[in-house]
Amino acid sequence: MSTPVVPHISVQREDFDIASEVTALSAGRSDIGAVVTFSGLCRDEGGTLVALELEHYPGMAEAEIGRIAAEALQRWPLSGLRVIHRHGKILPGENIVLVAAASAHRQAAFEAASFLMDFLKTNAPFWKKEHRRDGKESGWVEAKASDDAAQSRWARQGDRKR
Repeated sequence: MSTPVVPHISVQREDFDIASEVTALSAGRSDIGAVVTFSGLCRDEGGTLVALELEHYPGMAEAEIGRIAAEALQRWPLSGLRVIHRHGKILPGENIVLVAAASAHRQAAFEAASFLMDFLKTNAPFWKKEHRRDGKESGWVEAKASDDAAQSRWARQGDRKR
């Protein structure tokens, strides 16, 4: 019987180092054959964005990410999982989010990472506000239909078997 995987989940203001996070996930592990990472960065939106401000409900954000991570662990045979999401003001080019999924096989790691990002974009309780270079108030960024469509594909695929 293998040891249950406990996902590492962090909602933090400070930046993170992707290589350090992958090392923490896989150090001393010989059962991991694949680590798939996704890192989301702040875009400058064609030079119009000075910063992106992300707000969240402390406790609620971590709980929702934990729920999504638990579902990924049920669907795929993962050996490890790390999810980091930043909050506060983030400048163009800086990290916003990291998902790192480890498994014995690459397909499970790829699918789990994609699943997590699709759900983070639609279900995690974060709110984004753009700070524009021209100083105009942008308001809170609305959810995109394309993000909802990406997330909905997982419901159609049904449950995965370990």
